[in-house]
Amino acid sequence: MGPGLPVRVHFRARRDWQFVPPRPLKPWMPPMLRSGAPRLARALLVACGALLAIGASGVGATASETPDTPATMGFVAGDAKPDVAGAVAVPGGWMVPYAEKIAGTDVTFRMVPIPGGTFRMGSPADETDRSVDEGPTFTVSVAPFWIGRCEVTWAEYKTFMAASDDFLALEAAGLRSITPDNEADAVTSPSNLYEPDRTFMKGEDPELPAVTMTPFAARQYTKWISGLSGRFYRLPAEGEWEYACRAGSTTPWNTGVDADSLDAAAWFADNSDDTPHKVGLKKANAWGLHDMHGNVAEWVIDELVAGGYARQAALPQPVAVADAITWPKILYPRIVRGGSFYDDADRCRSAARRGSRDDHGTDADPGWKYSDPNLPLSPCWYTEPPAIGVGMRVVRPFVAPPAAEQRKWWNADLECIAADVADRLREGKGSRGLVDPKMPEDVRRARKGRR
Repeated sequence: MGPGLPVRVHFRARRDWQFVPPRPLKPWMPPMLRSGAPRLARALLVACGALLAIGASGVGATASETPDTPATMGFVAGDAKPDVAGAVAVPGGWMVPYAEKIAGTDVTFRMVPIPGGTFRMGSPADETDRSVDEGPTFTVSVAPFWIGRCEVTWAEYKTFMAASDDFLALEAAGLRSITPDNEADAVTSPSNLYEPDRTFMKGEDPELPAVTMTPFAARQYTKWISGLSGRFYRLPAEGEWEYACRAGSTTPWNTGVDADSLDAAAWFADNSDDTPHKVGLKKANAWGLHDMHGNVAEWVIDELVAGGYARQAALPQPVAVADAITWPKILYPRIVRGGSFYDDADRCRSAARRGSRDDHGTDADPGWKYSDPNLPLSPCWYTEPPAIGVGMRVVRPFVAPPAAEQRKWWNADLECIAADVADRLREGKGSRGLVDPKMPEDVRRARKGRR
């Protein structure tokens, strides 16, 4: 159905990678669709259904996708293919690329539609330089989604960093008060940087990819833009990330089998001059995504566990993305994908995985917060390599989940993280607030009232 409707969607692939609904239509669909109603009636039903997207009332609600914040952003109803490059066929219409403007700013980011389908995840046993945690391979079934055309930039992430002062202004003005009834919907802003020179070691040009955020901060960023836009954004599942990176390829890199081919598509150890570069300068993959290999590695939602994909490979195939996710149960290691500007080509392969490290580690394998002077250690920032080369990219699923599931993607997933966040807030190192599309106007009111 339309974006935001909590229903299952099934697809079958054509050879040209366009995706259409299966025939006959399935019994879970509404009777009008199930009975083989004319195409026009089906399209009209979907278009109307898009306006009934899930939501929550009140300030600080979860992503709503209501008529006030159009559920059809990036969606064109009807059978006729839009005259837009990259349009993806889905039930009732087409997903198309779109630009999202962050409310209250002039900053925009671009989202690209990815068709649903299946693929083999991981690397075959004979792939050169593979790691054992990249197998055994298994088949994943992926529903359609939009993903960031590029990595999140400093221009985008700094709007989130600025939220700390905005939240304090709202609190001082008595606006958007947080209560026990709504605190689950509050967004925690990243604390102010203790040593900005460390985070911005490789620069802070607005078009450079943002780096050194923790998984918790990355989740809260997606919650922030979801609240401001009324659309559900989140981190990618690992299966979604690899599927989007490969873009139909089965080779070690989406550019082919030869590492020499990577130069055109990636900033990595051979060509980066040991620094990240502005996003989008290298050649995009077949689905229009830039920097999936190199530049900075990117967070996914999953935990890295022993045994690679043994659990997933033992399930009935294909495995839905939701069932393939390894939801984190410990603080680290969490997974980053794609490799970074300082990585050799083998670490930038489509199947390559890296785990985070939050503790102090060893001289040979230092923790990512080794020089953090805070106690407790910051839940929002890392302080050293390899986190200097770790950033993020956002996803928006075609079908938004219920509110409770949205929070699972956004909020702290461990009690220790929640406790550290609470401690930092009590110390005045960070702030939180309730976010929706009307928040920027309330911030202006709050600041005007203080003058």
